Order: sequence, then structure tokens, then C-alpha cells
Amino acid sequence: MFRLFFTAIFCLFSLLVAAPPLASQTQPQAAQEPQLTVEQMKAFLLSAKVIKEKQTSKGITAPSRLTLSDGVMTHDAGFQTIDESKTKMEFASGGTEMNFRDSYKFNLAAYDLACMLGLGQMMPVTVERKIGGKTGSLTWWLKVQMDEADRMKKKITPPYPESWNEQMHRIRVFTQLVYDMDRNLTNLLIGPQWQLYMIDFTRAFRVHQQLKNEKDLVKCDRRLLDNLRKLDARQIEQAMKPYLNSSEIKAITVRRGKIVAHFEKLIAQKGEKEVLY
Repeated sequence: MFRLFFTAIFCLFSLLVAAPPLASQTQPQAAQEPQLTVEQMKAFLLSAKVIKEKQTSKGITAPSRLTLSDGVMTHDAGFQTIDESKTKMEFASGGTEMNFRDSYKFNLAAYDLACMLGLGQMMPVTVERKIGGKTGSLTWWLKVQMDEADRMKKKITPPYPESWNEQMHRIRVFTQLVYDMDRNLTNLLIGPQWQLYMIDFTRAFRVHQQLKNEKDLVKCDRRLLDNLRKLDARQIEQAMKPYLNSSEIKAITVRRGKIVAHFEKLIAQKGEKEVLY
């Protein structure tokens, strides 16, 4: 009898210890951001009221960071309004560039082109909007842990090397397609789950018809290559016409063809398994 009584007491004590704390004893949890669709993000960016503004420290054009609210949700966005052209641009480094353009319109073109190629998830949602009398690109502010420059400086190794490398190959293909003169490590953001995001394309879409660095094109996502093959001049012109001039649009079309031809040559030489993933 004594043994049965002792066993019952012991089991009751174990249940009390293992039981979760009462609601009044739990720590408050941070409010979760609502999971929005791309269209919902666009609608918010286009209509939400600006309640706060500050200048960011990173980036050549130093975009503004706006805090927006629609009365239900509050979220930040990056706002770039630069839109300038010069026959000849001389840089502090000593270099020069002819027919220089630096434009917020290229952010819009890059986002739309990425979506056409199935890479929309690798860029923040971006819309065109007029705020405070200025028209610019308004970009959804992403929750990230660092940019690639910070990662390299801190010598942090990505935890999922295969996924990381596959993302980097997609980015390299897209970089060659848009011929960006200002692709740098601060323009590559790293999300909480080590997903990569491309931002800031205001100095992309040069009129050069050759690839900037063909050696960067080593491997390619199968779906991305298939989408590049299907993308024709008419589709590019229709999507890019609001943002790019005819020379810039033609250059994309030519570079697209050269990227496809490059990978088809690699596949013929090495086999699909060595080139595509």
C-alpha cells in the first residue's frame, strides 16, 4: 500500500513539473508581421501614408527610408528618386563612363525583369510612386540579418553552402543580363534563413551588347535558362518600355541571346549535369 501511495505522489509531482506555465506566467511574444502577397505589398506601397522619413547611410544615391502606415499595418520602404544622365561621367576613382545614366527607373525595370524570369522572390517588391512632389521607386523594406559586405568582413560561412551557391549563380546570370555598373557587396542582402536579395539597380541597363564578365557564368538554374530561352524581343520591349530607351532594351535582348548561347555551349562541352541544377 505504501509503495502504491508513493508512486501516485511521484507521478503527480512529475506532471506538475512538466506542465506548461500558466498564461499569466508566459513571456509576451513579439507581434508577427502579416504574411502578404505580392499584390498586397504593392497595394500597400502605392497607397499607405508616409508617417516618418530618414536618410540611409549606405548606397551612392543614399535613398530615403520611409515609414508607411495604412491605419492597420506599419512598414518601412526605400525611396529613390535619382534620375540623371550625363554625356561623360568622371568618377573620384579616376575612371570615366560615357552616356552615363543613374535612374530610379532601372529599379523598376530590374524588378519587372526578375519577375518575368521567375526570380521575383530574390528582389523586394518595387513600385513607382510620387511622394512629396518627387517620383521614384518605392521598395518594400526587407527583414535581413546583414549584407554580403558585412558577412565577408565578419568571415561568416553560410550554413547551407549548396543553396547559397545556387542563389549566387542565379544572381550572376541576372547581373550579366542587366549589365550593372554598380554591383557591389552592399547591394546583396541576406535574409533570416540565408536567402539572398538583390537591391539597387540605378546604374544598370547599360547599352553594351557584350556580356560584362562571361567567366561568371559557370552554372545555371534549369528553370531560369528555360525562361531566358522563351523570353523574346517583343516581351522585353513591352515590359521595359516604360523605363528604358530603345538602345537599352535592344542591349538586353542581345545579352539574353548571348547568355543562352554561352550555357548551351557549356552544356555541349560538359553535359547538363555539370552545368544545370
